[in-house]
Amino acid sequence: MSIEAAKATFFEESQDLLRQMEDLLLAFEAGTQDDEAVHGLFRAAHTIKGSAGLFGFDELVRFTHGVESVLDRLRAGDLSAGPDLVNLLLECGDHIGTLVATAAADLPPDDAARLRSTSLTARLKPYAPGAMESACAGVLPVVADSPLAASGGGPLGAETWHLSLRFGLEVLRLGLDPFAFVRYLTTLGDIAHLETLLEGLPTLEEYDPEQCYLGFEIDLASVATRQEIEAVFEFVQDDARIRIIAPHARAEEYIKLIQETPDCAARLGEILVAGGALTQRELDLALKAQAEGSNSAGRKLGEILTDYGVVQPPVIQAALEKQKRCEDKRVAEARSVKVPAEKLDRLIDLVGELVIAGAGTQLLASRSRQGELLESAAQMTRLVEEVRDAALRLRMVQIGEIFGRFPRVVRDASRELAKEIDLGISGAETEIDKSMVERLGDPLLHLVRNAIDHGIETPAERLAAGKPARGVVSLSACHESGGIVIEVKDDGRGLDRERILKKALERGLIGADEQLDEAAAYQLILQPGFSTAETVTKLSGRGVGMDVVKSSVEALRGNIDISSAPGQGTTMRLALPLTLAIIDGFLVGVGGSCFVLPLDMVVECIELPAEQAVDGRDYLNLRGRVLPFLRLRQLFEVGTQPPRRQNVVVVQYAGRAAGLAVDCLMGECQTVIKPLGVLFEKLRGISGSTILGSGEVGLILDVPQLIHLATSRDGRRFGGPARQRAAVAQLS
Repeated sequence: MSIEAAKATFFEESQDLLRQMEDLLLAFEAGTQDDEAVHGLFRAAHTIKGSAGLFGFDELVRFTHGVESVLDRLRAGDLSAGPDLVNLLLECGDHIGTLVATAAADLPPDDAARLRSTSLTARLKPYAPGAMESACAGVLPVVADSPLAASGGGPLGAETWHLSLRFGLEVLRLGLDPFAFVRYLTTLGDIAHLETLLEGLPTLEEYDPEQCYLGFEIDLASVATRQEIEAVFEFVQDDARIRIIAPHARAEEYIKLIQETPDCAARLGEILVAGGALTQRELDLALKAQAEGSNSAGRKLGEILTDYGVVQPPVIQAALEKQKRCEDKRVAEARSVKVPAEKLDRLIDLVGELVIAGAGTQLLASRSRQGELLESAAQMTRLVEEVRDAALRLRMVQIGEIFGRFPRVVRDASRELAKEIDLGISGAETEIDKSMVERLGDPLLHLVRNAIDHGIETPAERLAAGKPARGVVSLSACHESGGIVIEVKDDGRGLDRERILKKALERGLIGADEQLDEAAAYQLILQPGFSTAETVTKLSGRGVGMDVVKSSVEALRGNIDISSAPGQGTTMRLALPLTLAIIDGFLVGVGGSCFVLPLDMVVECIELPAEQAVDGRDYLNLRGRVLPFLRLRQLFEVGTQPPRRQNVVVVQYAGRAAGLAVDCLMGECQTVIKPLGVLFEKLRGISGSTILGSGEVGLILDVPQLIHLATSRDGRRFGGPARQRAAVAQLS
């Protein structure tokens, strides 16, 4: 792996570890705290610090070392995770994220970042005073008057300690010599046995001479105390895994050590050696006895070791269980493959070309009118659809990837606004195209902040209204009708319909005599600059944002529905397609050109009455209601003679419907969406293009924009219900 690839992996893993730290700290704040969670926090910080040291990110190493020291005291039980400490650690996590982002941009930390590091380190100091001094200095602590210098060697008959040492990869970069610690042990006693382990040694191509791959299993004959032995490794204890097993240790000590060894598909003897329960010499003798001895022939290694009294049976059993777990993990890892996103994108592109080629084959087969060829083409079409669906599923990720960001958002916003708010999440396992996940983050963030700021009342207001003091903001997702629906819901005060209409009237968005139902009235808050807030906060109130949310959702071919009840809350419902790569389309013809409508927006098709085809009216009576429609011939300025019979395709989007007058209906088709070039991306009523089975280019119609064109023109003509009733009577 190249250094750049290794850095990219570090940056990606650091983001995952920071999210893990944030989730654990928020769980602490909610009252959920256990030893495993504390260990998880420490491991995350330690991993980030160690990996950062490999790449020379010194500021990141220094700051994270201080955080790690506090977490180490928390792990040891010397501290409790109170609200102040949790809040401070969350701020530290944010700063680590900033330092990681700076490193990812290949920039040095600026003065503001260094000042922030100093400020946070000063606030951490009361929780781990000694460690903070070393963190500020950027060096490991030094012991001035060590009792080790005068301790001397132990007598030959001293009891034997067992030490298991695994040095971290960055030890050499930090200027430390692993053998120096081994030599230092001789001041405490005699090393009876030393086993050098190279279990982490990479291949020659991946070998880095600046990384440490060493591990030792040591038997030390000494009368020293555990504290004296631990003090030998004081300088490296944060960058190594050190296990000291006392003389006459019980089997449980070795079992625990075996369980903590790195997972690998090792043999039984290798696991026992790595766990310190067996030396390599003892293993070699046992294997030799198994191969040569007549009494040992055909016997299992564990039985031989037990019979010789070298290893206790419970330790053998623990090693066998470890071996099975390693094998199961290896098999599980073999079932999954990590693939770069670029390769998946290329696969989707090829599947799109396959869909186009399949459509062409189907067209040729239908023209030939040969039964066998038609049957073969139909079978190929079915297989292509299956390949398409399978390929698109490969790019699906769980939407929980976004939802996981919001517990922290809700926590920080509720603290800032002095509100008590719980966040409910459901459907986090719902899958959606990865490219859409990346573009949904900001719109959802704005909706959640709006719910917190404008929706949820203060505790006093809620209690006065007979509600619980704590408000609830809910995020949910589910699959529905071939797409995905995301809801942002709160149990707050709800939207004030009359206030919205008054504001819209003041801004000229509606006429004085215009009557809107609730759904249409609530849609007004999506207009640019629209806000009914009396005060502006850090979170919202400027009228900037909801129109951006609408634009972002529409760019994903989705829509927003809003429902609200006074005093009960508001629900923002986002309906989105599962993918933006390939859609089911409905093909229509206008003049000599082909156009595609997204099939999920098509409601029905009707014939345009002959009298309306020539009288110029752009509305018709659809079962007692006025339906505005656009003549695509006029919109696209088609100059050819129209056919005698024309059709109207009724489309619907965001609760509004309109008709599109076309020359002919050509049926359903698989549509591979191709972006328009810069020259054509602003074409009115066009959102993209595709290649048809015949090889022709088809333009994909922008249904939301076309409906807006039809309904806004219709709204000016038939603003109120009375005028609409008059229009229906005129058409009848």
